[in-house]
Amino acid sequence: MLRRHRGHRGDAAGKGGRVEQPHDHPRDVIPDRLRADLIRSGLNLIGQALSIFDADLRLAVANDQYQAMFDLPHRLTRPGTSFEDTIRFLVARGEYGPQDDPDAAVAFRVEQARTFQPHYFERMRVNGRWIAVEGAPLSQGGWITVYTDITDIKRQESLLRARSAELSEQVLDHAERLSAANRELAATNAALQEAQRVLTRTEARTRQVTEMVPAHIAHVDAEYRYTFSNRRLPAVFPGARAEAVGLTVEQALGPTMFLALKPWLDRALADEPQVFEITHPASGRRIRIALTPDRAGHGVYVLSTDVSAEVQAREALTHASKRSLAAQLTSGMAHDFGNLLTIILGLQGRLAAMELPAGAAQDVQATLAAARRGATLLDRLARISGKRDLSLHPVDLPALLRDLAALARPSLAEGVDLSLQIDLPDGQLLLDPGALQDSLLNLILNANAAIAGPGRIALSARTSGEWVRISVSDTGPGFSDEALTRATEPFFTTKTGQGSGLGLSMVYDQTKLAGGTMRLDNTAPGARVTLRLPLRPVARQMVLLVEDDDSIRADIRDMLTGLGHAVLEAASLTEARGMTDLPGLGVILSDIQLGDGLGLDLATSLPLVLMTSLPPGDPVRARATVPVLTKPVTPARLAAALADAKVPT
Repeated sequence: MLRRHRGHRGDAAGKGGRVEQPHDHPRDVIPDRLRADLIRSGLNLIGQALSIFDADLRLAVANDQYQAMFDLPHRLTRPGTSFEDTIRFLVARGEYGPQDDPDAAVAFRVEQARTFQPHYFERMRVNGRWIAVEGAPLSQGGWITVYTDITDIKRQESLLRARSAELSEQVLDHAERLSAANRELAATNAALQEAQRVLTRTEARTRQVTEMVPAHIAHVDAEYRYTFSNRRLPAVFPGARAEAVGLTVEQALGPTMFLALKPWLDRALADEPQVFEITHPASGRRIRIALTPDRAGHGVYVLSTDVSAEVQAREALTHASKRSLAAQLTSGMAHDFGNLLTIILGLQGRLAAMELPAGAAQDVQATLAAARRGATLLDRLARISGKRDLSLHPVDLPALLRDLAALARPSLAEGVDLSLQIDLPDGQLLLDPGALQDSLLNLILNANAAIAGPGRIALSARTSGEWVRISVSDTGPGFSDEALTRATEPFFTTKTGQGSGLGLSMVYDQTKLAGGTMRLDNTAPGARVTLRLPLRPVARQMVLLVEDDDSIRADIRDMLTGLGHAVLEAASLTEARGMTDLPGLGVILSDIQLGDGLGLDLATSLPLVLMTSLPPGDPVRARATVPVLTKPVTPARLAAALADAKVPT
């Protein structure tokens, strides 16, 4: 039988008995050497022999009893001694009885050590003494073995057998087997406790790691029930249950989301891995989900990641590249075309002032109309290829929509009705009114052109979570498959010979600029275009403005008052700190770099917005955990930042 043992008495016992003192070594290694001496002294107090070998079959720790029990030379008790050398010494001494092939006996025991398993056994040594050998693996690799001299116990058992004739042989045999079984059971329990400890620690580490991942990781069984979740479900699906384990997908995410996910889950449960993207209806987030069947066939592993930013960036890049291409194709011709139109308009204007036959006069007017339409198209081309800025203002959205409907109705075809469906909270919202009005008017006129004969156009507005949803729907034929895919591309049009193909492209650009999204779909009666814009209620509040430059402070104060806010001013960090607890104060707007410190260091429980001229990669700016405006500040960006302001973390 294989005995796994080996130990050391340390350098002190292995080098002529000299115990190395702490003052023999540099001060920074004294604690480690003292710690080793303490461990060695403690192990030597144990009445049993003990050895620990590492994963490379090298001796790590042993006590004096280990050397004394097996009468080992000092060289075999030093740390780093190989297990094979120790076994070879014991085999040569006859510890395992006569061996026909000593090398094979050594190789056999070394191979057993490489595949170490927990064990307990008892054996008689060559000197006639009995030992119990108990070994257990270590989580770090390697194993520990404890050797107990049970010679006295064996002698007592023999005396009991010899002197107790009245006891039945069967009882004695059972007692001996029970004693051995108890000792083996104790060893097994110790091994199981160690394994449980390692498993518990591993599970805790795994859970901690998964909870740090910015994604939802879960396992769902064949009944669509969560058996594991890293508690990140609400971070990916806002409004979902945080503790999902034990709940079904329908209970955790709601019936609508479950119906959308069920076909994918069913295919994954049929052992087909799935990767797909889906839109979360409540928040509008774009979620990428990977479903991987587990190897045991008991369900699927789920990885859900919010890829909204990635999708928006991808769409914006695609659209920007198309717009850039359109600009490149047209910018070279726009200047010359504009000059030609100017000449044509001038010549036709002179002709229109002359006395011309009736037919010629009509042709001149038609030419003028076509030239003016060309000039309008040039202006739209300049707007789609040029740089646009967001201009946020407090807007009474219901009033804006009613005015828009009144403006649009006279332009609608006979028999086309425009209705309003408004469900908005009281109060003004921060919006770009000019861009929004242009976009909605464009959508209404497009819907009017799509309707053949009498029909209806519905303009609706409502809030949904942190968004305002504004839809224009009609009873026309709906979007074709090609239009649903390409409608936002510059110059794409289904109005053969009439449309410029710039309308929906401009609506898309203006919506993206405002931080929103545009969605095209078909409904039962016709087509629908939905604009989703950030919900930014106008909260008129008292703002503490902290800026050490007098002229800049005056400019920003005018912007704040123009947005309807009351303003308190501070010219330094010290002055600002004395004002942060004033009653009624709602938000602080501060420059990052002030003459006497950093605006970053304003300790306050109020929402904070920072301003700076530092570039985005600057280390000081990178410390900010709140919105940072880059100077020069525009009213629109200032309004948006104040609406999104939060307390520093």
